[in-house]
Amino acid sequence: MIFPDDLTLGSHTGQQAASVLREQQRVVVLGASAGGVEAIRELLSYLPADFPASVFVVLHIPPYSQSYLPEIFNRAGALPAAHAQDGEAVCTGRVYVAPPDHHLLLEDGRVLVKRGPKENRFRPSVDALFRSAAYTYGPRVIGIVLSGTLDDGTSGLWTVGRLGGVTMVQRPQEAGYQEMPLNAIRQVQVDLVQPLSELAASLIRLVADAEVAPETPEPAEELERVKIEVQIAAEGNGLDLGVMKLGSSSTLTCPECHGSLLEIQEGERLRYRCHTGHAYSPAALLDEVTESVEKTFWQTLRILNEKKLLLQQISQNLKQSAPTEAEQFQTLANEAAARGHALHRVMFNPPLPSRAISQD
Repeated sequence: MIFPDDLTLGSHTGQQAASVLREQQRVVVLGASAGGVEAIRELLSYLPADFPASVFVVLHIPPYSQSYLPEIFNRAGALPAAHAQDGEAVCTGRVYVAPPDHHLLLEDGRVLVKRGPKENRFRPSVDALFRSAAYTYGPRVIGIVLSGTLDDGTSGLWTVGRLGGVTMVQRPQEAGYQEMPLNAIRQVQVDLVQPLSELAASLIRLVADAEVAPETPEPAEELERVKIEVQIAAEGNGLDLGVMKLGSSSTLTCPECHGSLLEIQEGERLRYRCHTGHAYSPAALLDEVTESVEKTFWQTLRILNEKKLLLQQISQNLKQSAPTEAEQFQTLANEAAARGHALHRVMFNPPLPSRAISQD
């Protein structure tokens, strides 16, 4: 089991010693995608060396490439940055960076680095980090969504706010890519939307203030849902952990593993998770399905081309000994070629939507 009963998983189940640590500590979680290196680097440049909080960073990077993010962030400002190590202690005044192809999660007083199921097509996932921080530290969490595409981070930021934390978003107009900030603003009741310099100033004021909003008790079933999702991200078996409790069955299937998708309601927002653990927002699911359609198209076109070539070879081999049969195989080859051409035309020259067709 990932989180045995005698350990802690969040501010709702912690022991007294862990509670003392939690009361002395603020946690800042940052999430970004495209354009995020510049945004995080600038934000960190404004933070002082005695910044009294821990900072955790998830930035979407290719899974099998070497990450130089800690070196980049170390040059940006006064706070030391390093890739997070599984099981290491959480310390203030440090920047923990998610390593490639691993989720970065928080448990009371320590860091978890795990290869759980992808969320919104990514590992590490901004949502997974935000969700685990919110569950573990409640109102002590400050969640910040920065530049990026699609909407990873929106669900996690919603959870941060739901469990009493502070929600902040980079001003979209100054972000290199506006989609992540805009989606967060549209779907979450965000506390602050500011340029990076002002976000940093607000952040410094918040962590300097020992007083935080009192923790609002959430229904036990709501906390259980968050706990299940954190455990799934930490490599837990979704079915054993109770993933089916998270929502209702849908008619859609997971593009990653083809398992059935559950519909999960978060306020007015809908998202999806399959029973093996992959999770999607509607935007991420559409993006994955679109990519799957294109992949299937190319596979189908390849098969038709190979069929045409095989039929042509058979026809050529029979040309002298059985000309009638050779002609039949050549006819089949021509049909395969015609189907391939038709498929190619459909994919690259789709008909215009009816509203775009001239009425002249």
